[in-house]
Amino acid sequence: MCLPAEAELINAEGVRIRMPLKRERVEVDTRKAPGKLSAAGPDAVDPAKFDLVCLAMQEPQYRSPGVRELLARIGRAKVPAMSIMNMPLPYLARLPGVDVRSIGAASADPSVWAPVSPELLTLCSPDPQAFRPQGQPSNVLQVSLPTNFKATRFEQDAHTKILRDLEAGVDAVRWPAGSDVELPVKLRVHESVFVPLAKWAMLLTGNYRCVTPQGPRAIRDAVHSDIEASRAVYAWVRDVCVALGAQESDLVPFEKYANAAKGLSSPSSAARALFAGAQNIERVDKLVQTLAAQRGMRNETLDETVALIDARLEQNRRAAA
Repeated sequence: MCLPAEAELINAEGVRIRMPLKRERVEVDTRKAPGKLSAAGPDAVDPAKFDLVCLAMQEPQYRSPGVRELLARIGRAKVPAMSIMNMPLPYLARLPGVDVRSIGAASADPSVWAPVSPELLTLCSPDPQAFRPQGQPSNVLQVSLPTNFKATRFEQDAHTKILRDLEAGVDAVRWPAGSDVELPVKLRVHESVFVPLAKWAMLLTGNYRCVTPQGPRAIRDAVHSDIEASRAVYAWVRDVCVALGAQESDLVPFEKYANAAKGLSSPSSAARALFAGAQNIERVDKLVQTLAAQRGMRNETLDETVALIDARLEQNRRAAA
């Protein structure tokens, strides 16, 4: 589901995904792949005809006209959905002790999620980093950090089987066909509902700290300009996840993330949007701050980040008024 011009382009020319592979770069062209890819606007599709829905936009976009109604139809159709954004509210209801009503202020519009059942929603941590290359058409995607998507199982075995079939299918891909070379981005299905929350520490240490009073900075710089401050933020967010019920084994060590961040030479999408005038962005920073406060936990660096983003959003809204 996408904008009309994007749908027209994808239907005419497919999608091309570029990713680093050993010493070369491969380009997966959907026009040359098995199966069929089609694109349309949100009004043109009946969700009941599909086995799985993937929610791949930033959280504020789900309140947009057309998308809001599509999300409601997805809920009514009882189709399982896998979110690769970081804060789908119904999924958070699957976490023990979390009252979704108490964290609604972190959402652009919590009411849009009312039709979606928690048991039909899973979260897939989007650890791979990707962007649209400057000067390229919107059907081209460049993977800058190839790693694994980590999804939690659904509550129902039949829905989880869809994920495991996808996992096996991606594992079986070889490039080029007939070789022994695997693609570097996989899907991994986990039993624990806390595994996707490992992304929260990465977001709050790197992505949201790309926002500074002077403007956006690269994720690499947000992490490595003061490595000890980054280590402290990361450890604190991990502690919040553990307070929610996560095991240490569900989460990612700081050293692994810090090493990966060395290659992230661009600002995060949230920071770019914020300084381009966005009036809403996905607020995982505020979500974690709220969940932590409910457990008597706070972090001064996170509080500063939340205040910076609040102020910039307010400035953008005043400019647009």
